[in-house]
Amino acid sequence: MAFAIAPITSLIARTPTLATNGLKMSATTTQAYLEGKPVEESKALITELCRQFYHLGWVGGTGGSITLKVHDDLVPKSQQLIIMSPSGVQKERMMAEDMYVLSSDGHVVSEPTQKPYPHKPPKCSDCGPLFMKAYQMRDAGAVIHSHGMESCLVTMMDPTSKEFRITHMEMIKGIKGHGYYDELVVPIIENSAHERDLTDALAEAMEAYPKATAVLVRNHGIYVWGDSWISAKTQAECYHYLFDAAIKLNQMGLDWSTPTHGPLKSVAGVSRSENRAVSAKSGTLGSNSTEPPRCIVLDIEGTTTPISFVTDVLFPYARANVGRHLTSTYETPETQEDIKLLRSQIQEDLEAGVAGAVPVPSEDEGKEKVVAALVANVEAMIKADRKITALKQLQGHIWRTGFQNNELQGVVFEDVPEALERWHASGIKVYIYSSGSRLAQRLLFGYTKFGDLRKYLSGFFDTNVGNKRETRSYIEICQSLGVDNPSQILFVTDVYQEATAAFAAGLEAVISVRPGNGPLPDNHGFKTVNSFAEI
Repeated sequence: MAFAIAPITSLIARTPTLATNGLKMSATTTQAYLEGKPVEESKALITELCRQFYHLGWVGGTGGSITLKVHDDLVPKSQQLIIMSPSGVQKERMMAEDMYVLSSDGHVVSEPTQKPYPHKPPKCSDCGPLFMKAYQMRDAGAVIHSHGMESCLVTMMDPTSKEFRITHMEMIKGIKGHGYYDELVVPIIENSAHERDLTDALAEAMEAYPKATAVLVRNHGIYVWGDSWISAKTQAECYHYLFDAAIKLNQMGLDWSTPTHGPLKSVAGVSRSENRAVSAKSGTLGSNSTEPPRCIVLDIEGTTTPISFVTDVLFPYARANVGRHLTSTYETPETQEDIKLLRSQIQEDLEAGVAGAVPVPSEDEGKEKVVAALVANVEAMIKADRKITALKQLQGHIWRTGFQNNELQGVVFEDVPEALERWHASGIKVYIYSSGSRLAQRLLFGYTKFGDLRKYLSGFFDTNVGNKRETRSYIEICQSLGVDNPSQILFVTDVYQEATAAFAAGLEAVISVRPGNGPLPDNHGFKTVNSFAEI
């Protein structure tokens, strides 16, 4: 939708757009609403935020901008007005009367009056078309555009990169949908002479990165959005912190994009990514070792099994059957242990303010109320794709019933059974390492259309040995397998951060490229395979 400007008189005359309790307002009432408390408070809030952002260095020299929707419980969200800061104005000196008010479709319904010299004629933010994309495509409640130095410099560290990536930093938890172990990916678009010319590139980035809540503009700044001004402000502060951390880690010669944050340069002066690239070109698997592996450790999702099987089959089955399972097995020791683990996890979530966590009543309030609360929590955990033991253990028990009742069948890629048999025949021990429980892993490989594949597997590892993106997890696996050298273990995964963590522990690593897998970073340096026949 194009960003358009119309005089207030013409717009009100033809479109009395606001509604309250189903009753359309007259033009006079609309004008009164524009001067009412919700609009005025929103204008004042923007002036206050811009003063804060000025002192943070985000909106100096009249640069940067902010916009938010007028929250009013009496007005449908689709009709909420939009407040937008003006262009070319000293942000720390703005007043409420300097703000523009727009309709939900981007038409200006109220604009500031001209101030005397040396003030310039009023002009709505040049960011307006980009702000509207965030409202339209992300249902944003507020958008912040910062020119903070960190957001500019971080795009210059690698001029060829189309993404900024960082992981294992506490402040990642402040970004919606992300946790400490997750990799934060922010798309980078190229700058242009005129801000409005960035609109299409911003929209394309939003479409290509559905989890993103920000887009970086190279040599320019960042756009951050949230469902409210609080969410947008919180995330903007976290992004700037993470950018600053990446810049300082880079100055220290450390790699901010890996779980270990190890040195960018080796003793020989060759980067770790260059070492990996050399190894890949020479035909080795993730390191300089030329010896065949004694053990192979396989990831599941995106490696042995399509990601869609887990997301479209297993997760929905667990979500649909959690209530039935808990109710029918409530009194069994196994389910009571599951409930105990869930209660402990839920209490931690409540104390940490995790979204979707609800209190679980005591046993005295009855089985039905306890189960209902547990179901609500489990559904939220599944929706958020939480990698936690309490959830994974319960899911494994639910899936066991599904497999045993022939309601589920394990799915593996066509090349997997032959490779497992070949490796087994050659004396290579094969193990599974997945965030799913060991029970779930055994079920998946025990009930396939190729029969029971567990006869080719020597063991199963889950998150009890540690998070899959942590180097110490792979050190623990090495100690469990009893190899003389970690390089005797080959780890196969579709996740770059997991390969990096394994490589840092001394394992060889290759990345599995399968249909439906996510994109890999540019110049990741690891050898990739499209089929186990290549290993």
